[in-house]
Amino acid sequence: MDLIWIGLAVVGLGMLVLVIILMAYGKLWFQAYMSRAPVSFTSLIGMTFRQVHAATIVQARIMAVQSGIGADPSSGIETDRLEAHYLANGNVPNVIRALIASHRAGMDLDFDRAAAIDLAGRDVLDAVRTSVDPKVIDCPDPHKSGKSTLSAIARNGVELKIRARVTVRTNLEQLIGGATEDTVIARVGEGIITSIGSAEDHLAVLENPDRISRAVLERGLDAQTAFQIVSIDIADIDVGENIGARLQVDQAEADTRVARAKAEQRRAEAVAHEQEMKAAVADNRAKVILAEAEVPMAMAEAFRAGNLYSGEPREGGNGPIPG
Repeated sequence: MDLIWIGLAVVGLGMLVLVIILMAYGKLWFQAYMSRAPVSFTSLIGMTFRQVHAATIVQARIMAVQSGIGADPSSGIETDRLEAHYLANGNVPNVIRALIASHRAGMDLDFDRAAAIDLAGRDVLDAVRTSVDPKVIDCPDPHKSGKSTLSAIARNGVELKIRARVTVRTNLEQLIGGATEDTVIARVGEGIITSIGSAEDHLAVLENPDRISRAVLERGLDAQTAFQIVSIDIADIDVGENIGARLQVDQAEADTRVARAKAEQRRAEAVAHEQEMKAAVADNRAKVILAEAEVPMAMAEAFRAGNLYSGEPREGGNGPIPG
């Protein structure tokens, strides 16, 4: 009798567990089964223990199968790979949507590469959309640089202000490790400034703005970037200041100030030399006065010594007569 009760308890417990499993996973299992993307109860229960959101994995699996990219096991769209990407903090629905979009567009993108792009921090769905539908970016970007135009100066010194629009598509081959939009904008801006700077006259640039686009495209500015430049279009071009003339005026003013400074230096040197000459004259005059003052003293000394003669000849002789 006890065995019967134990058997009934075990059966009841089993029925209770079965009911709980059906209530917890029955809807997901039935949805996957009806979508021809079956997921076993064992996998669903294992997802719970692995702390994987089962609904996310099932929905991703259904989307893959319904779009035709998950029916083949070799494509990699299996629950274990989806779980692995989920546990790596990947965006599973975004990866599946990107694969669907690339499949519809006939692009070569598999799950492994899409997952790697997603884990690298790039929006893989946006990358696929940009590859299918190229987007246009402004050069310069007013939201990042705060400037709406590029400033470049031709060889004749005239400034040109240019705004360009760059059409790019995503290069999925170089998306991982490739440079971002900021690098493309910087390179295009540098190419535009270089092209204008090499022009002999700003009028030549105004007559043929497309020469700038051709010159920039020929430089291969999209190398080692995550994008491929489709076209570069000059949206606006305006004439700015005549920088060359202004620099010449500034140089002339600087030369004038230098000439004035040198003239003032020469005048100061002349004044100083004049003062030196005046001082030398005064010194010589003082020496003359000192010399004149010594004459009476010498004469007095001669009188005292009896060495002073009048210079007349003596009587009876040829010598001078003492004074």
